[in-house]
Amino acid sequence: MTAPRSPTQGRVLLQTVCAAGIGGTFQFGYNLSIINAPTAHIQEFTNQTWQVRTGQPPPDHLILVTWSLIVSLYPLGGLFGALLAGPLAVVLGRKKSLLVNNVFVVAAAILFGFSHRAGSFEMIMLGRLLVGVSAGVSMSIQPMYLGESAPKEFRGAVAMTSAIFTALGIVMGQVVGLRELLGGRQSWPLLLASCLVPGVLQLASLPLLPESPRYLLIDRGDTEACLAALQRLRGTQDLAAELAELEEERAACQGLRAWRPWELFQDRTLRRQVVSLVVLASAMELCGNDSVYAYASSVFGEAGVPREKVQYAIIGTGCCELLTACISCMVIERAGRRVLLIGGYCLMTCWGSIFTVALCLQSSFAWMPYLAMSCIFAFILSFGIGPAGVTGILATELFDQMARPAAYMVCGALMWTMLFLVGLGFPFMMEGLSYFLYVPFLVVCVCGALYTGFFLPETKGKTFLEISEELHRLNFPGQSPGPMWRAPKVTQSTEL
Repeated sequence: MTAPRSPTQGRVLLQTVCAAGIGGTFQFGYNLSIINAPTAHIQEFTNQTWQVRTGQPPPDHLILVTWSLIVSLYPLGGLFGALLAGPLAVVLGRKKSLLVNNVFVVAAAILFGFSHRAGSFEMIMLGRLLVGVSAGVSMSIQPMYLGESAPKEFRGAVAMTSAIFTALGIVMGQVVGLRELLGGRQSWPLLLASCLVPGVLQLASLPLLPESPRYLLIDRGDTEACLAALQRLRGTQDLAAELAELEEERAACQGLRAWRPWELFQDRTLRRQVVSLVVLASAMELCGNDSVYAYASSVFGEAGVPREKVQYAIIGTGCCELLTACISCMVIERAGRRVLLIGGYCLMTCWGSIFTVALCLQSSFAWMPYLAMSCIFAFILSFGIGPAGVTGILATELFDQMARPAAYMVCGALMWTMLFLVGLGFPFMMEGLSYFLYVPFLVVCVCGALYTGFFLPETKGKTFLEISEELHRLNFPGQSPGPMWRAPKVTQSTEL
């Protein structure tokens, strides 16, 4: 029988989730959305700065190239951050890595805040690169930290909070970027520098909370610290069963070192895990959700929304994703991971198809633009149901303690690369495919649903050891269960 949960357990776990999220994936969503509001002001600032420096108006292409760099340096920094996250998580631990990560945020905020006074658009570009690095680190380490700190019956729900904080960051960025707040001509440097606020909140709160118990015991071999962390996170409930599981995992990992990213692709015991991670992480970035946000303004305009009110309608799209992320967090431990992923991708396929038809017929029927606008909200709602949050849990649940940091490096690098390529190619897709823009995205959604249905095992309510045993059976059908935790062998004292 499961021991009753104490109020202390819920309180400390909730505090850990909030402290990790506010300076983690919240920053990703926030910095992703705030850049949209001051677009015209930053381009005007670039134009003026060039004229002051050279005494001549800038070439026609310079403003476009500069703006493209400001936007694209964010995912490029995210790629660097994802590659940095694995070594940081192993060397510093999960909690300390999130704290050290705020160095990038503080530096970026200083660059943003003084860019206008210094007359340097290059400071904006460098700041965007640094907040990208910060987002890349936090998006990998935050779900790892929370997934390892939560009990198995809440692991999915706790890890799903990463998606909630991402959506919350997007909404807050949209709200703060309103012209009435910090989106005006004079206040845009403060808007960009406001990323400092969540960073300071995390620096003030996270040091008071425990490190991942799994990291403390398995990676550091500190039994006392692990027990202290478990007692704070679980309260007064009986810890014997969980400690026994951790000790079993620790014994299986004894004398092993952390995997390197390229080694994941070379070992047959990780074949199903790696393929699942690559396919579903790619599907999440290529499913078209980010492109919906880019297309929203023009669709809302076609539907008759006044130009000055479009910014408020776009806030509604962010609220849709936040709402469904919260709902998914509450139902994931009942419905399971597979159901949410398959349902999300199937609904996205449905609404994306209707959206394509509505775009093709919007000049023939007066009500078609309204249907297209409804499809945008429905598409974002469907994305929030499953792909937005469940995909981030995969690296935590499908990989063991030794392979998990490397898995997050692979997942993060893949997702940031896809985000960069989609952002780069989307304008050309709009021009080349016109109303059939979403057909390639629909193919991706169908493939994501099919792969989940046929190949992804359910992990709901299972311990990491049970998941490892099931994956071993899938990788080696017909064979007796082998070692549950495997990694390249090395003497730990010589690893550094």
